[in-house]
Formats: sequence, C-alpha cells, structure tokens
Amino acid sequence: MAKITFDGVEVEVPDGTTILNAARQIGGSIVPPAMCYYTPLKGSGGKCRACLVRVAAGSAKDPRPMPKLVASCVTPVQDGMVVENTTSEQVLNVRKGIVEMLLINHPLDCPVCDQAGECDLQNFAFEHGVSTTRYQEERRTFEKIDIGPLIQLHMTRCILCYRCVYTADQIAKGDRVHGVLGRGDAAEIGTYIENIIDNDFSGNVIDVCPVGALTDKTFRFKQRVWFTKPVNAHRDCPKCSGNVVLWYKGKDVLRVTARKDEYGEVKEWICNECRFEKKETADWTIEGPAHIDRSSVISANHYELPVLNQSVVADLPESTQRELAKNPPLKLG
Repeated sequence: MAKITFDGVEVEVPDGTTILNAARQIGGSIVPPAMCYYTPLKGSGGKCRACLVRVAAGSAKDPRPMPKLVASCVTPVQDGMVVENTTSEQVLNVRKGIVEMLLINHPLDCPVCDQAGECDLQNFAFEHGVSTTRYQEERRTFEKIDIGPLIQLHMTRCILCYRCVYTADQIAKGDRVHGVLGRGDAAEIGTYIENIIDNDFSGNVIDVCPVGALTDKTFRFKQRVWFTKPVNAHRDCPKCSGNVVLWYKGKDVLRVTARKDEYGEVKEWICNECRFEKKETADWTIEGPAHIDRSSVISANHYELPVLNQSVVADLPESTQRELAKNPPLKLG
C-alpha cells in the first residue's frame, strides 16, 4: 500500500494505482478531468493530456518534485507522493491550453450536435477553458463517413482519444481492423473502421466517444437529450448483461445506451440487439429513473426526486413526514 497526499488530502491506495484513480477514491471536484482514459479499456490514457498534475514530491525516499507536469492517468503512485491539481496555478493554466488545443480543429456546432448536453468536451471547456480563441487558420474538415447502417463518423469532431479504437479492438478479441492513420494534423481514424460493424458490440464505440464524432444514426436529430427522460431497465439477453438506460420522449423510447458511472465510463458493454432493436417498453423490465448529476443540463428536465435521509435531515416536522408517507418517491432513506 502507498500513502499519497492529493491536494492536501491523504489517501492510501494499493501499489500500482495511478494518480487519477487515487484521486477518484477521494472523489469530488479535485478529481482531474479525463478525455481519453477509460478504466475498462486496457492501454487507454496519455493521449489528451487533460489530466496533467504537478507532483510536488516524488516519494518519501526521493522528495524532489518531478520536473514537468505528468499525466495522472498513466503515472503510478509512490509512497509519500505529494500531488497538486486544483491547488496548483500552473496546472490550471496549462489545462486552459489543453482546452484550446482540443478546440483548434473541433467545430463549434453544438447547436446541431447530438452529443450536446452530455459532451465531455463541452464540460471540459466550460470548467477549464477560456471564452476566446487565438486560432485564425482554417480548421481541418472531413466528409462524414457511414460506418454501417447504424453509426456515422464525424471525423471533423474527433479529438483522437483512441477510445473507439481500443473498444473495437478489445471487444473483437484482438482482431484489429482499423486505427489512427497519419501524423500531426493529418491524423485520422482509418477508413477500415467499417469492418467493426460485423461485431455484435460495435455500438459501444458510440458510448465511449467523449465528443460527437460517433453518433447513433437511429437517434440523430430526433431530440435534444435534455428533453428526454432516462430510465434504468434490463432484460434477459443471451449476448450481454442487458442492463441499459432507456431515453424516453413521452411514451416513445428514442434510444438505448449502456449505463455509465459517475465518471462517464460504461459499466457493462451491451450488444447491438439491445441498443438498436429493442426500443419498445414491452421489451424491458423498468427499474426506475436513472440518476443524473445535478450539474448536468439533463437534470433540468429530469423527474428523479430526492431521497431524504433522516439522519442528515433531523427533526422533520410531522406534516413533512406525513407527506413523505403519502408520496413514496419522496421517501426517508
């Protein structure tokens, strides 16, 4: 076990844990952002540099600071390490530069992008970016590519996080058929990506994409995500876990996605049959409303009601307790 101090908070984690995952054990606003790292995907991380932190002390044996900022998603902890994230002005300034770099070629088409409202890049730019840009050159553009009947690739929006490449490669059990071709501003997802459509789990590349580069063609332009209502549901599926989120507009299921954790990472992969073919309420067993973080714009139209914990909210008036008894969703935890 190794003890590290992250933004003044001490935490003990197993040896080999990355700085990012150590911060996630603490939780809250001190956790560095991540645009390319994805826990279920082996080899991910170290691409976007969004999670850069300052190591003020390398370890108890060698307390010297590391000479440069390091990517927290690929840097293992050392016993006695001291890490600065939100407490370092250098880190915050560099993070603004990372946002500017990611937006150099990314088009500002949020009003027509299906990812708007649940876009990691939107959140990253809002929290760490600046309101102006110094970039005046022409942005790179690509033609839209249909990678089968269900998924469309907008290479113009891609930030080259490699998540879709790792997802397709690892779900296909090493049968690698595509990747990133070219270098520098000529780099792009290879044209052989069409071949991943043969895999029953190819739709997961949509869920792992942090921007709107890979979109669900069955959902495109149907509805803004903050006007939909997400509901947890499951079914007995022989191919996958069958645990999903159904996105409703009225009584219609507009799309089906995998469930994600608080860091936007898929918990369990789902198959294409569950994602694209099962869009009737009768196909599913409804569990209840999906949890939406209060900071998300989706929560503005969400119907999940709070659960009051009597140990936290002490001495509730009798009238309130009677209302809680009459209204089951608003219940005592």
